[in-house]
Amino acid sequence: MLIDDSMVGRDRRARRRFGNGAPSGRALPQQLCVYTGIIVTIVTLPINAWLIFSAFKPLSRPPRVLANVYERLEAFRIVNGYGLFRVMTKDRGEIILEGSADGIDWLPYEFKWKPGDVKRAPGWCAPHQPRLDWQMWFAALGTPRENPWFVALIFRLLQGSHDVNGLLANNPFADKPPRYIRSLFYRYRFTTMDELHQTGAWWKREELREYLPTLSLEEFR
Repeated sequence: MLIDDSMVGRDRRARRRFGNGAPSGRALPQQLCVYTGIIVTIVTLPINAWLIFSAFKPLSRPPRVLANVYERLEAFRIVNGYGLFRVMTKDRGEIILEGSADGIDWLPYEFKWKPGDVKRAPGWCAPHQPRLDWQMWFAALGTPRENPWFVALIFRLLQGSHDVNGLLANNPFADKPPRYIRSLFYRYRFTTMDELHQTGAWWKREELREYLPTLSLEEFR
């Protein structure tokens, strides 16, 4: 609830004029505001509690009475679940780019921040925002059609773009760009402490599928 400063000033002057008791004409609106606030709190608090609970249990369903109230209040946008990442994925999908000069031997591109080499420890980048690595994570959540910039990235790598190479931690084709680039989709998970000590690997990964068919400059002509 918002109160204008001028109202506060008038209220103070009224108190000095009439004493501690407020004028009877203003008592009713003040009480109405208090009662309205109590009613809104009683109605919205259970819904907010449910929205928080549903963030941890996305498949659960609210009680029917609560669902009916929420459906009627949703249009007013006074009760909403909010968060940049309100629900997190349990697995981490990663796109691994590999280049080849002959289509037989493949070498991976390493990014500065996103997972790649399973033995490389996760880095701390905040407050820096690694834009390309960030977008690669979002691309893994969607499809190449939903991320047309991804195809443009491959095109620049095939051209040997100096600007794009500067965004990478390691380019195995820094001297001469590859003839082919393929995109593989992996599922990454953290290793356990025992696995980390035994193998030195921070991640374990599983190749699931091809994210994008193998491309060469011929496909762009």
